[in-house]
Amino acid sequence: MSKRRDFIKSAGAVGVAGLIAGCSGSTGGNEETAAETDGTDSTATPTATETPVAYGDGRATFYMSPSEPQQLMEAQYAPIQEMLQSELAVDTATLQYAAGYSAVLQSLAGGTGDIAETGPFAAALGVANDRCDIILQRYGYGSWTYASVIVTQEDSDIQSLSDLEGERVAFADRLSASGALYPLYMLKQAGLDIGDLPTDTGSADFTPQFSSHAEAFAALDRGQVAAAGVGQFITLNDNRELKDGFRYVEMTEDIPRAPIVVSPELSDEEQTAVKDAFVNASDSLYLGEDGEEGTDDDLWFSDVREADNETYQPVVDVANELGISAELLDS
Repeated sequence: MSKRRDFIKSAGAVGVAGLIAGCSGSTGGNEETAAETDGTDSTATPTATETPVAYGDGRATFYMSPSEPQQLMEAQYAPIQEMLQSELAVDTATLQYAAGYSAVLQSLAGGTGDIAETGPFAAALGVANDRCDIILQRYGYGSWTYASVIVTQEDSDIQSLSDLEGERVAFADRLSASGALYPLYMLKQAGLDIGDLPTDTGSADFTPQFSSHAEAFAALDRGQVAAAGVGQFITLNDNRELKDGFRYVEMTEDIPRAPIVVSPELSDEEQTAVKDAFVNASDSLYLGEDGEEGTDDDLWFSDVREADNETYQPVVDVANELGISAELLDS
């Protein structure tokens, strides 16, 4: 519990009024930053001669955040579903496609979900509100970090962020680090008034619309918005280059890549079992339903490692700068 208190203290504005009000009691695990234990959990992975961890309902549910279309994500995460069912010795492991990050965290906090992939910002808020525990950080595209961009069409009149005053701007989920938190931070740094965003539309100097990375970028492609604040990944082609017809207005790099989190309702043994199952999995875990490398159903990440609260401190710092409170989780 002491590590969670330290994290809440460091959360500053993310917690002073909102987060601390939301932290009511112990979760019994090491929190969304369960990775914050840095792998020092003393619980050993069950051996073949030991009784495997048994989940209370005999079922493990993995929640997917809606960063891509449901059918594609189900194909991408199919090996993870199979791995969980095998390694956790549960009767059934299922995949659930969530409505958004808030829905993921609510499911984990309520015990209807056990494991989830989510964004760094959602994880930071979830940790401070006892809604999840972090156990792992993901690795993708050759790095443990990634970038957030504000992108526009190539022939747009938008040359700088200040040109977005009075314009419509698309964002991903309100709890997305690269699709909301960092783009809003960039806009504020450029001198634009962001009002009470991302919690409330308020009196911002521009008109925001929130959806998903894919839909925000698609709205830009359709010409419905002047710019989109999204994760750089959604703007790239198969060669990892910016898609034709677009250009970046601003970019922030070195955001810690997204975590895998678990429900605080899981026991220490259950959390350790999930963590070890991922860490010890073969590379085929990341190749999607067809099991072939280089196909459409490959996961965007190709490795995981144990993480801790400090891994996501940069995200907390940016949230502090924006004065964001935990009320965002329920907005």
